[in-house]
This record gives sequence, C-alpha cells and structure tokens, in this order.
Amino acid sequence: MAESRAAKLRRLWLNVHLWLGVGLALLLIPVSVSGGLLVYHDEIDALINPKRYAVTGAEVAQPASAYLARAAEAVAQDPANLKVTGVRYPEEPGWPVRVVTRPGQRSEGPPRFVTVFLDPPTAQVLDVMEFRSSFIGFLHIFHENLMIPQYSGRQIVGWVGVAMLILSLTGIWLWWPRNGAVLKGLRWTRSPRFTFNLHNMLGFWISIPLAVVSLTGIYLSFPQTARNMMSSIAPMNPPGARGFMGELAPHTALTPDRALDIALQTEPNAKPAMIFLPMVAGRDGARGGQPGPGAAQQPGNRPPQAERGQQQGERGSEGRGPGPSWRVQLSRPGGEVVTVAVDDRSGVATAATGPQTGDRAASWIRWIHEGSHTGPIWMFIVFLTGVFPTIFAITGVIMWLRRRSNRKALEAKRMPALHPAE
Repeated sequence: MAESRAAKLRRLWLNVHLWLGVGLALLLIPVSVSGGLLVYHDEIDALINPKRYAVTGAEVAQPASAYLARAAEAVAQDPANLKVTGVRYPEEPGWPVRVVTRPGQRSEGPPRFVTVFLDPPTAQVLDVMEFRSSFIGFLHIFHENLMIPQYSGRQIVGWVGVAMLILSLTGIWLWWPRNGAVLKGLRWTRSPRFTFNLHNMLGFWISIPLAVVSLTGIYLSFPQTARNMMSSIAPMNPPGARGFMGELAPHTALTPDRALDIALQTEPNAKPAMIFLPMVAGRDGARGGQPGPGAAQQPGNRPPQAERGQQQGERGSEGRGPGPSWRVQLSRPGGEVVTVAVDDRSGVATAATGPQTGDRAASWIRWIHEGSHTGPIWMFIVFLTGVFPTIFAITGVIMWLRRRSNRKALEAKRMPALHPAE
C-alpha cells in the first residue's frame, strides 16, 4: 500500500530531525550546555571562587578613585604593564566592585583583560582574575566562537543555532499526534519506552523556548548581517566605540570622582553603574610614547600642562576642540542604563543619544538569548534550553540505536521467508 502524503512528509521530517541531532550532537551539546551555564555566570563563579565575593557589606563607601588606585596597585607587578580602564559598580547588593585592566600597549594575539575584585565598603582587593583563563571566561569564549575565532567560529555557532532551530520545529511536528488529539499527546505513556516518553514530553514543553533562544542566537552570531537587516526595518544609532577601544589618554584634567559628580548632575536620581577612563585614538602619543610614571595608574594626577588644559576648558577651551571624554553609565531607578559623556577638558556633560527602535529591539534580542533583564522565570527557562539538549541527544541516540536493532531483527526474520530452503 502506497504511503500517504502526510506519512511521507512525516518520514522526511523524522530523517531530518534524526540526522541533524545525531550528526551534530558533539557540537550541539557543548554549545547548549555552555549557554545554559552562562545564564547564572556570577552565581557559578561565586561557588567556584568564593573569595571574589567575600564582601564585608553592600555599601559602596569609597570614591571611584580609591577603587581604581587599589586595582592599579594590585596589578602593578604584572609584566604586561596593565592599566586600569574602568570601574564597574555592583549590579546587585552584596556583589563586589570590579575594575577592568588591560595591557598598556597593544600586542599580538587576542586582547588580555584582567579584572580586580574589590570590597565595596573598604576597597580591599578580594581577587585578581584574568578573563580568558577563568572558567566563566572559557564558557563565554567557547559559546561565542568555539575558541577558534580565526576559523569563523562565531559563524559555526550560528549554523549550530540554525540546526537547533530546525530540530525544535521538526520536533513539534513529530510530537503532534496523528489523530489530532492534542490532549492525548500530553500523556506520559505514549509509548512503553521510558526514553521515548522522556524525549517527547521534555521536547514538547521546551520546543518553543528552545526555538526562540536558537533564533536569537542566530541573530547574535551574524552581527553585521543582523544589524543591516534590523536597520532596514527600524532606525538605529550608529555603532559607538566600546569602553575598552582606543588608547588611554596619557593625562587627565578631571579626576574620576569629579567626572562622576558631573555626570550625576544630569541624572540626580541615578546611581553609577560603570565609569570608563578617557580614550584617545589616532594620536602618536597614544600609540607610541609612554605616559609619565603612574599617570595611567593614578587617574587625576595632572602635570602642569594638564592643569592649563583644565583652566582653558573652564574658559570654554579657547577655541580648542573637544578633548577625550569620560564615559559614565548611570542606572536610573527603573533599571534603565543611560550613558553620559564628560569632556575631560571642559567638564561639559553630554547625554548620549537615546536608543532608537532598532537599538531597543537588538537589546531585547540579546537579553532574551542570555536570560538577562527578563526576570527569574525566563532565566530558568533559558537555563533549561541549555540543559535539555543533552537529554535529547542521549535519548535520541538510544532510540536510533534501538530502531536500527529492531530493523535488523525484522530483516533477519524476513530472510527465511524470502529464500526458503530448497
């Protein structure tokens, strides 16, 4: 009897689902597990390295300059001549203050970032961590580009996301009962096999969230293509420089404390979230010559020319162009983060252009994929989308092997019937 069209289509999707899952299991499992663990990256890091989070209180009692100075002292003996580039305030009460440092000169290979964890009330150093050598850093790098960015690792992860999306959608199709009785499909005992019931039941409940996480992951894996697509349907601001790009300004006219005070005047009810030290780009002094001793480690130490620059800035810069800017991120009471640029010469604060529709959509895509800014329920669901694919891979391989075994046994029974003994 010829197969119906629905049966043929079901067989097609079954084969696609089977061979994608079995063929890419060695990639799907580590990519999904690393993504699931990153949902709770701080909590996991605190379990592995409790001393980094052994704060004596939640109050951020020290000025920004104190945290920067303590961090500079902590990395002063590093042969890479590390320089502080910014201070991040605790996102949650009871978390440490973090100061990010990087080598004072550009070097070959991937950038090196070292984070200094500080006690908020006392500014005492709790720990020093190099991002790439940490467990959480490894998870981030592996999940983003399989640790092979030079071999299109980010794009490979994106295509793994495409495979996961197909698996999610074909899984819904295969789960759907043939007689249309959806409620019966929700029963555990659709089969006498435990592995089949586990695969189908977990797959049904996680299929839509897994498809959403996969789709947002595809967007993030092809950033330029995704941005072009987003900007074609919604307005977006031009991409701005990151806080760690460029070279540190050799000298600063403002202290970090003064720059923060100026920024807070624009948002009186906000709290500091991050302070980036001024950067310069395309200047000979920034690329080649070294600043004076302790200039970068001690922001705010000003030689005579810096004092003159500040005085000129206070008089309106006397025709000089704008200087390098401090970038200060402030957290409003509702949780929204705004960026304020404070010109180092004039001390003039300028609020960054607010996000447009496309920027907000892009942010939400990242938040949905990471499970951040979305509440504890979605965070846990995203975590499950990282854990369940391992269960699907194991049960799927067991079902596939059992299917092959049954097929061989059936063929063995048919052989005597097809070739009777003469």
